Amino acid sequence: MKRARSSEVFLGAGRLRARRRLAPLLAAAAFAYLLFVSVKLAGFGSAGPAAAVSRLPAAGAGKPLRRRVEQPAPRARAAAAVSGYGRITGEILRRREAGEGRRRRWGQLGNFTELERTAAEAWALGARAWEEASAFTGDVDSRGAGEDPAECPGSLALGGGEAAAAAFLPCGLAAGSAVTVVGTARAARPEYVEALERSSAGNGTVMVAQFAVELRGLRAADGEEPPRILHLNPRLRGDWSGRPVLEMNTCFRMQWGRAQRCDGTPSRDDDQVDGFRKCEKWQRQDIVESKETKTSSWFNRFIGRAKKPEMTWPFPFSEGKMFVLTIQAGVEGYHINVGGRHVASFPHRMEFALEDATGLAVTGGIDVHYVYATALPRAHPSFSLQQVLEMSEKWKSRHVPEEPIQLFVGILSTTNHFAERMAIRKTWMQFPAIKLGNVVARFFVALSHRKEINAALKKEAEYFGDIVILPFIDRYELVVLKTVAICQYGVQNVTADYIMKCDDDTFVWLDIVLQQITTYNRTLPLYLGNLNLLHRPLRSGKWAVTYEEWPEAVYPPYANGPGYVLSIDIARDIASRHANHSLRLFKMEDVSMGMWVEDYNATAAVQYVHSWRFCQFGCVDNYFTAHYQSPRQMLCLWDKLSAGRARCCNYR
Repeated sequence: MKRARSSEVFLGAGRLRARRRLAPLLAAAAFAYLLFVSVKLAGFGSAGPAAAVSRLPAAGAGKPLRRRVEQPAPRARAAAAVSGYGRITGEILRRREAGEGRRRRWGQLGNFTELERTAAEAWALGARAWEEASAFTGDVDSRGAGEDPAECPGSLALGGGEAAAAAFLPCGLAAGSAVTVVGTARAARPEYVEALERSSAGNGTVMVAQFAVELRGLRAADGEEPPRILHLNPRLRGDWSGRPVLEMNTCFRMQWGRAQRCDGTPSRDDDQVDGFRKCEKWQRQDIVESKETKTSSWFNRFIGRAKKPEMTWPFPFSEGKMFVLTIQAGVEGYHINVGGRHVASFPHRMEFALEDATGLAVTGGIDVHYVYATALPRAHPSFSLQQVLEMSEKWKSRHVPEEPIQLFVGILSTTNHFAERMAIRKTWMQFPAIKLGNVVARFFVALSHRKEINAALKKEAEYFGDIVILPFIDRYELVVLKTVAICQYGVQNVTADYIMKCDDDTFVWLDIVLQQITTYNRTLPLYLGNLNLLHRPLRSGKWAVTYEEWPEAVYPPYANGPGYVLSIDIARDIASRHANHSLRLFKMEDVSMGMWVEDYNATAAVQYVHSWRFCQFGCVDNYFTAHYQSPRQMLCLWDKLSAGRARCCNYR
């Protein structure tokens, strides 16, 4: 046998003594970690939707919650509904009071993450908002849901610093309305681009000269950017193309659409908006225009020209020079004129109507001198519950059935989306599956800062009986809490085989979704939707996700949020883990759902089923779900579907 050298013996003994010294330290660290995990989310759980329903039976704790889907789920109903808003609202308020002291202690210790701090603040404000809404005795049927009637001037003129900030258009725009900005483009300034430094030998600095003129709408929820109905971005020194460019786009619910870029190349004659080209031609340094010879010029004059020579202008904006920019609203889109010449036209996107454009914002490298708005609508597109909400018995929801159902649909909605909810009641909530009780659909709505809006929501919930009110202030970052509440409601308040989550601007072809569910193996958990694979979080820019929020390099497979289906065993696992404070929360609810399903997949094989017919951006023919649909489009889709055609309605 080969003997070990003395040095090897010495090192081996040293390692053994080191291990013995480290063992107590490791044990202490493990104990501290377990203690930390067990109490970290204790305060938040008492304030969040985990308190919405009672806990699952103790027999299921500590082991995977799996069952065959065809077996009836154990019912764990609360004693009685609270004030007609469903069990979640009242139970949350009661248990929130009980957990107030514990939550206050943890808040003082500073153990909240950013998301938890946001949630704690939203719950505190929501409790007061709910009390104010309950005590409100004013008229919620007035214009603007309690808002005073706005003046509707036919024109508007602002100058100096007042115009530089923002212009308010109280009654929006109408066809023929025009907004004119008189300004001077500033000189280029250096801007650091990290990607440029990595890809070249330079220092990553580039000279940038650009500004933005935006028509904006009203933000739907706190923490959510206002929608950009028109985003006009002149880039005087170009961008990645190296040439001056005009970029136009829209942003709806924090999702940018497909940009239209004009770089001096004219669009086709048949690609027009109200008879105008989408992009006009201007001079480009990289293209040499062909010129007529003297012979051809004299010959054309002799025989007569069939076409006048085309006048080519330079790029309409220059650094340090004043310009007059006019945006005019047409029937088919917006028309951009600079110095009296048409430059570009941008078609209306299906997410918006003209009256939605209630604000003008001018930002970036520009000095604004004057802003004029003309031909504005004189009549306010007033909001009235009498006009939006049709108080008819036929739109009321059925009570939650005692017998098992096939599908529970949770619809995320914002407080003031009265028209969107009413459109859903009149359309796909009229499918026979819902009317006969095989499917149950409920809206999940948080509260607004405005007591008039909350009082109107309370009145709507009392009458229609299809709203679950979550008493926290609505914020974009807290949409994930609504998703958790949907899972809890589906587990505790109904006995469903599957749960579907969608938004209030999503049209659902319910019959085909039910048909799709039945085609898959019912003995295995199901996750059905428009799946994304290997998506990476953005680490910089406006929509950046910090490493604290998401340390991994890629997101797990997840279905797009506007519409997806999961089996009840996955929902039960989510509700159980949130109740015992072991559910990880992330501000993007669809990514969170993908993360939870991935965790469950580690204990039970999940069927991941992808279908592009769960449409994320708008509508495609033969859809399962259609996203970004206005109330008018909802009614149009329903009419077409009733006639046997699953076709889109691409207008507002």
